[in-house]
Amino acid sequence: MNIILELGIILILGLISTKTAEKIKTPAITAYLVLGIIIGPFAMNFISQNTLKHSGLISNIALSLIAFSIGQNFSKQTFQQVGKQVLWISISEAIGAWLLTIIALLYVKVPIYNALLFGAIAAASAPAAIIMVVKQYKARGRFVDTLMGVVALDDAWGLIIFSLSLAVSRAIYEHLSTSLFYVFLKAFLEIGGSLVLGGVFGFILSLIGKFLKNQTELLICTIGVIFLTTGIALHFHISVLLSCMFLATVLVNLNNESFKFFDILNNVDWLIYLVFFVLAGASLELNMLTQIGFIGAIYLNFRIIGKFSGTYFGAMISNADNNVKKYLSLGLLPQAGVALGMALIVKEEFPDVGHIIFTTVAATTIVYEIIGPFFVKLALHKTNSINA
Repeated sequence: MNIILELGIILILGLISTKTAEKIKTPAITAYLVLGIIIGPFAMNFISQNTLKHSGLISNIALSLIAFSIGQNFSKQTFQQVGKQVLWISISEAIGAWLLTIIALLYVKVPIYNALLFGAIAAASAPAAIIMVVKQYKARGRFVDTLMGVVALDDAWGLIIFSLSLAVSRAIYEHLSTSLFYVFLKAFLEIGGSLVLGGVFGFILSLIGKFLKNQTELLICTIGVIFLTTGIALHFHISVLLSCMFLATVLVNLNNESFKFFDILNNVDWLIYLVFFVLAGASLELNMLTQIGFIGAIYLNFRIIGKFSGTYFGAMISNADNNVKKYLSLGLLPQAGVALGMALIVKEEFPDVGHIIFTTVAATTIVYEIIGPFFVKLALHKTNSINA
């Protein structure tokens, strides 16, 4: 089959999967992953290896849109609304998952650049799955407000941690015999370049946006600037995720009507995400699942332990109430889109070990997306938020 035909199959079956997921109350991302596995080259072979080899374009577009959407959470208004308590908890739980996952993997002799990457991916959560459960049960109250605030910032911190870890890991991986100073200098230059690139284009988009007259012009300009940022980042080998996130961060803090740039993308971004996650599922090498058992178990469990301990520590130092200390971490277990995007980047940039990391994250994502919503519901029930 040709690529256009395969894309048609992905879109039609993806739409059917979306409707099915809605009926059985399953996160859509999980449905797309499972669909990808079923129709991928390791099962029914509706999607060929050749298509997967040429899926980099879709991956980069999807990742840039994901990062752009996350960047809007770093507005002055967001920080004023969430308060210091949410700020402390969100930072602490992200660092907790990152740190404990790294320590556990280093203990079993996993190479440091591998452990850094696993830890960075562990920091991310799945806002869509969490928000879906909250809306489903019409939960409200102080606990829900705190949970939503933490969720809003969680992936942003995760993206920063991942960008830092990726830069350091890449420097270590490429120059194992090089001094520690060179490793951190290279990482610093990569991260600095990403911030400069995103900042410049965020400023430009903020200025241009004032002169756009209709929705079509706004859509073309927004996507065009995101693509320019992504393309330049790829050309100079700096972080696409950090560049696009900072693009949105600068935009949202300079333009009082920045919401229109994000709202306009709602018309097109889910189409890209659908194809992206189906291809991610199709990329899962089923024959490698037997190789990730031990590492997968460590990643699965220590991410949970890190989220629990980090949330408790953040809640404790910010004087949060007992409900937040005991149950907020239950609401942060789902993991999906952002983590998968990170894992795909690792797969492409670290040929020797990337397949193991991607397979581990993809497999555990399915587990998290199955058990995660249940624990979110449990947290809401324990805090009486459903009947609030």
